[in-house]
Amino acid sequence: MSESGHSQPGMYGQGRRRRRRRDRDVGPLGQNLSGPSRDREYVPRERRDGSEEPPGPLVQKTPIILAKPPGERSKPSQSVPISGGQALEKPIMLIKTREDGVKPGTPPEVALPASGSGASKLEREGQRPTQPVYQIQNRGMGAAASSGAVDPVIGQTKLVPPEKMKHSIKLVDDQMNWCDSAMEYLRDQTDMLVVGVIGLQGTGKSTIMSLLSANTPEEDQRGYVFRAQTQEIKERGGNQSTGIDFYITQERVIFLDTQPILSPSILDHLINNDRKLPPEYNLPHTYVEMQSLQITAFLFTVCHVVIVIQDWFTDINLYRFLQTAEMLKPSTPSASHDSTGSSGNEEGSEYYPHIVFLQNKSSRDEFCPRNLKKMHMAVDKLMSHSHLKYKGTLSMLDCNIFPGLGRDYLETEVNMFLLPLMENEGEDALTKAGSGAAPLFSLLPGYRGHPTFSSQVSKLRSQILAMSRCQLSHTILTEKNWFHYAARIWDGVKKSSALSEYSRLQA
Repeated sequence: MSESGHSQPGMYGQGRRRRRRRDRDVGPLGQNLSGPSRDREYVPRERRDGSEEPPGPLVQKTPIILAKPPGERSKPSQSVPISGGQALEKPIMLIKTREDGVKPGTPPEVALPASGSGASKLEREGQRPTQPVYQIQNRGMGAAASSGAVDPVIGQTKLVPPEKMKHSIKLVDDQMNWCDSAMEYLRDQTDMLVVGVIGLQGTGKSTIMSLLSANTPEEDQRGYVFRAQTQEIKERGGNQSTGIDFYITQERVIFLDTQPILSPSILDHLINNDRKLPPEYNLPHTYVEMQSLQITAFLFTVCHVVIVIQDWFTDINLYRFLQTAEMLKPSTPSASHDSTGSSGNEEGSEYYPHIVFLQNKSSRDEFCPRNLKKMHMAVDKLMSHSHLKYKGTLSMLDCNIFPGLGRDYLETEVNMFLLPLMENEGEDALTKAGSGAAPLFSLLPGYRGHPTFSSQVSKLRSQILAMSRCQLSHTILTEKNWFHYAARIWDGVKKSSALSEYSRLQA
């Protein structure tokens, strides 16, 4: 419109409409920014994945396009993203599966996704053990080293408990030959205690060793680990044990039960069965005495503790026998004969075990403090010239057996312990005071004058297991090394020239 208010010619007339139609027809398709055209044909666009849109009716809507001017625009490219920036690449995760031979301490490189079976595999392979697991060798473990002992987390063998023996086995048979069956129960560890026993026939050696090792007085004696004398054997005066029997507990305590020393039944068996003697022995009683000395000298060399059992006090010939066995004891091997270096003992020193004098089947009078003092003085006089450790390592006064006696009561206290008669606790509790007593007092148990047998055995076991474990040789021995050392000592005892000379003199 002009300033005068009149409209200008051609502004909204037919010429203006022709100009707008001409502007719409100029230029290629898709470059008209004035709006959509009803006359333009639809050209299908390609998708990003290269496929075309499916044909069909198209519902057109007015789009809002934000674009640059026509001169600055370039042909769109599929390789360039819409945002115009550089696309971020998706990270690539490299997962390396654990092989069977990988070490348990190697951490996994990338954690697996916790889904399905992969999560359980991660728990089985990727977790860390919270408790220490010890790796041990499988040699000599027998049935204990089974496939079930392998830890599935780290692939190592767990420290399984040692196999428990059900009964004793032979270390030396009745022909005085060494047996190797005990090797499978031994391990490569040094914390062990070796306890041996000697005594005359029928003194209760096998019974006491069974009670110290694995059994209790309430159990049936037929189930003891060391077989005791049956009633039939007692009636005909025979002996039950022959050679040396072996038993090891789970606390790694080795018990050695032996045949009776100076046994009349073994001598009777040699004479009546016309058994051939070795050529170096002419008389049967000399051979029986040599067997007893060999076994005793062997125990003095390979045991930490040797228990000497008597059932009465006392036989002077027994102490003479002990001193003879001490004299014939093999010398301790020097450090130069061992494969490893010397440690502990000094050069030229001899090893001697602890000796415990056990008075089995003791009466009430022997528990009297005055008689007990006399017994200690007698043993101390008889063993005064011995190198065996017969005093200072075991005491009945420390067991609260005599609560009114002080430590200074026994001036010469030796390693002596008293055991009463083995009786059933139930029958012992029903012992009456006497038939002539009043009815009220007849219901009370009789006076014993000593503790019960089971309590005494328990106190004896505690004191024996608490004894010091000195080195048997100039080197520290494991259980398996002890077995080989004992086999060498036994072979040396049988071939000892000192024993041969002693037998010749006795003949």
